[in-house]
Order: sequence, then C-alpha cells, then structure tokens
Amino acid sequence: MFTQKVVAVVLIAVGVVVLAYSGIVFRTPGKPLDLGPVHIATTRRHFIPPVAGAVALVGGIVLLLLPGIGRRAS
Repeated sequence: MFTQKVVAVVLIAVGVVVLAYSGIVFRTPGKPLDLGPVHIATTRRHFIPPVAGAVALVGGIVLLLLPGIGRRAS
C-alpha cells in the first residue's frame, strides 16, 4: 500500500512538471562521427509531450484514490 502511494505521488509530480513546462526536452549522447583526424560528437534530442504529462497526472490521481492493489483477502 505504501509503495502504491509513493508511485502515485511520483506520477503526479512528474505530470505537473511536464504540464508546467509544456513538455520537456532532453538530450542524450549520439553516435560520434570520425572523419579522419576530426572527431565530431553528436547528441540526440528527445521530447516528452504535454499529453504524456496529463496521462501521468491522471494515472497518479487514480492510483492514489484506488484502494490497495494486490491485497490478499483474508
């Protein structure tokens, strides 16, 4: 139950941040180019759209409101 609430709060926080910034852009290292003695480093650009933030936010809220998942009936 505690883990479920932690995941829900993290999803809500991530969703709010993505929506507040109208999407998030981040870069990762790409494949370097070697042209003779010249070495060119490249980066790849990734974009997380606001729709993903909205989905995370709604999913976190639903997860927070649901009773404990995985509880055994005794």
